Parts: sequence; structure tokens; C-alpha cells
Amino acid sequence: MTGENTGWYQRGGLALLTDLYELTMMAGHWKEGRGEQRVAFDYFFRSLPPHAGFAVSAGLGPFLDYLERLRFTDEDIAYLRGLETFDGDFLRYLRDFRPRFTVRAMPEGTLAFPFEPVVQVEGTIMETQLIETALLNLLNYPTLIATKAARVCLAADGDPVMEFGLRRAHGPDGGLTGSRAAYIGGCTASSNVLAGKVYGIPVAGTHAHSWVMSYPSELEAFRAFARHFPERCILLVDTYDTENSGVPNAIRVFREMREQGVSVRPAIRLDSGDLARLSKIAHRMMLAAGLEDPLIVASNDLDEDLIADLKRQGAKINAWGVGTHLITSRECPSLNGVYKLVAVYDDGRWVPRMKISSNIEKATDPGRKGLYRCYGEDGHPIGDLMCFAEEPSPQPGNLFGRVRGQPHQRARLKGVVRSEPILQTVFEEGDRKVGTPPITRIRAYVGEQIRAYPEEFKRMRNPEVYNVLLSERIGALKDGMLTNPELA
Repeated sequence: MTGENTGWYQRGGLALLTDLYELTMMAGHWKEGRGEQRVAFDYFFRSLPPHAGFAVSAGLGPFLDYLERLRFTDEDIAYLRGLETFDGDFLRYLRDFRPRFTVRAMPEGTLAFPFEPVVQVEGTIMETQLIETALLNLLNYPTLIATKAARVCLAADGDPVMEFGLRRAHGPDGGLTGSRAAYIGGCTASSNVLAGKVYGIPVAGTHAHSWVMSYPSELEAFRAFARHFPERCILLVDTYDTENSGVPNAIRVFREMREQGVSVRPAIRLDSGDLARLSKIAHRMMLAAGLEDPLIVASNDLDEDLIADLKRQGAKINAWGVGTHLITSRECPSLNGVYKLVAVYDDGRWVPRMKISSNIEKATDPGRKGLYRCYGEDGHPIGDLMCFAEEPSPQPGNLFGRVRGQPHQRARLKGVVRSEPILQTVFEEGDRKVGTPPITRIRAYVGEQIRAYPEEFKRMRNPEVYNVLLSERIGALKDGMLTNPELA
């Protein structure tokens, strides 16, 4: 398929990217003679990161690359044989394994909400079980980072945000996957050069304090950097004394460049100290020196809350480098995505299944589903509706459904003008049906959706809760299963 180069996911040999119990369950089904039992699974997450009003789904492209190349190599089989856990017939089955399942999913970059099916998988119990761990691995982390990036970019309010997280990422793949997800979420560039090569992400960077410290003086260091990189000349001004040394020396270098006929936008980076105060001082000094429209980049453990606070203080920062807190999603290091069986094919029909828990929020929503996004008169989304796959699409008007956490309770979406199905078939009977769009297109799609949502869903604190309802039919079935667990 054409589209984005998704890097190491294009290599073979990833069939063992799984937990051992997936393989032992497969082997158990094989021995029981029930490996061809058809089932349906949903992938969804149970809650949003703290203070988030939405999530940005990410990772579908790499997941589809993984599915396309899902094969057990001779080396894989030899390793599994060495575990002395699996018999020869099962290993021969694995050697010939080819995926035959069907996958429906939200297009990558779609805004998603708790308990909605982001990905649906239908196939035999053996093959659908095999991919559970890989699916969770390939979607949970990028969705988390794309969501974090979107919040950071909302706080930056139109200023460019550069992702600087590689050195603090959880290993090389954490860095590469994180850079891709951050760009999808709205970042304008990354410091990660490999991500630039693999994904076509714009790369950006300045210089380190060590560059300045390695020269006899700060001024000489600035002059040398400007001489060799005039088009990328962003000078780091806080190595010694930002106010009395760094900014005056940067001003001197930028004025010298202009005197030499070099057209350059004066640009500095602040990486320590009181960023609000220092940015105002630097901005005032640069304007007084005749350096109009200065670019002032800030870094130093930024996140959306600090950026929003600096904005509130009137900081003169107009570009942001965000690293550790973005690439690690420090306040929420994992997304609680899960993969649950929702239906079993029995006697010529799909039979809904539901996991029941003493915690009502952990009770799953039964059945194969369609998912619709509903819009009001102003064109804004007003809620989503989960229906059985065979139910007709919602009609305009007041749309009635059930509260998923309390399925006995009815609710409605008022004034629905139109609705759109969200899920699309991306893999069918073993064949990939869609390519991965260029990453710039995914990023633009995310931006279009975020702009379409009312502001109350985008607040940094206490955002409005987006409505996700069950259809009357799903709600009534779920309520009945909760009342009589034997039906589940």
C-alpha cells in the first residue's frame, strides 16, 4: 500500500510481539478443537487522561503494517520449540499461519471517547487472540502522546510547538513512536532526526550550552553558530547570565548579520529561570535594538499547564520546545486501553457477550457495533451513539438512547441534524483495504476535528463531558444482562 513509511513495523518477525498467555490460549483452543470458533473483539479505553476532554486516536497505520506482515519465521518457531511448551502440530500451524480476520477502525487521528470501539476485530478465536497484546502496544502509547500533544498545542494557542523528547523517551522506539504521535497531535516539528527521515516530520533544533561553554567567550560562540547556520540561527542565551550577557550578545550578533546583508529573523531560546520575566526583558531589549518581530523560544520542563500560565502572565514567548512531560506523558504514563470479547458466532448468528464486574464501569458493552457521530445545527458534534451493527443509522431529530454506565437510564441527544459512521473496514479476510495517509494529512485531520468541537470540551481543567450513548437495543440488552448474569 502507498503512504507513510512506518519504519521498523515494515520488517517481518514481529509475531512474537505478544504475551505468552496469548500463545498458550491459542494452543489450548487448538487442542480443544475449537480454534475455528468465530468471535468479535472491541478495543477501547476506559477513561481519558486527567483533565482531558477527548483523546486523539493514533497508531493505526503501524498496526496495519504489523498485520500485513504477521508471520512466524523459522527463528520464531525454533524459539517456541525451545520453550518445551507447545507440541509439534501446533507449531506447524503457526508456521503456516496467515491472518484472515476483518478489522474495522476509526481513521487514524479521529477524536475518541471512553468505551467507544476504536478498533473492532472479527475472526477465529485463535487469530483474534494472537493480536491482542500487539494491538494494545501499538495503539495505547501513541494515542496517549497524540492526546498530550493536542493539549499542549491548545495551550500554546497557535504558537508553534516543537517536540524535544527523544533523550527522555522510553528507548529508541518510544522516541520514534512518540515523535510520530506528537506530530499527529499538532506539534510543528521534532528534534528527532530519525523521525524526520522515517516519517517526513520537519526537524528543528538550536544548540546546547556546551557549544557556548566550549568557546573562549559567549560572543564568539554565538558568532560561530551564526556564521555556519544563518538560516537556523536560534541562540541559546542562558548559559551564563541571560539578561546581562546572553541577550546583549545575541543582539550584537543579529545586528552584525544584518550589517553584513544577511536577512535573518532574530531568534533566541530561554531554557531556565523565570521564563515570563526573562522573555519580557529580552523582547523589550530586542525591540529597542531595532530587531523587530523577534522569535523567543522557551523550553525547560514545559507542559500544557505551565504554557497556559505563562500565557496568562503575558510572557513574550512565541514558540515552545516541549520534551520530557510530552514524550512520557508524565502525569498519565499509560492509557487504560483494553481488548474485550463482545460476541460469539453460534448456530448461524452472532450472540452478544458481556464481561460483568462488581464495578459497573468495567462492565463491557455487548455485541457487534456501529458507531455514529451526531452533529447539531451549528455543525458541532454533540454526541456519539453506539448501535448494534445491524441497526439502521440514526435519524435527525431528538435521538434517544441509554446511559452506558447506567443502562436502565434513558438519555437523549437534542437537535441532531446529521450523523456520520465513524468506523471503516481497514482489513478484510486477511487483506489490507486502506493505506496510511501522509502524516501531514492525519495531523490536519486532527486539527480540523479539534476546531469543530465547542470550547467547553477543550478546557485545560474540568472540560465538559462528551455524550456517548448506547442505542435503546444495546442498553436494554445490557441492563438485562446485568440483572441476570447468566444471559451474559
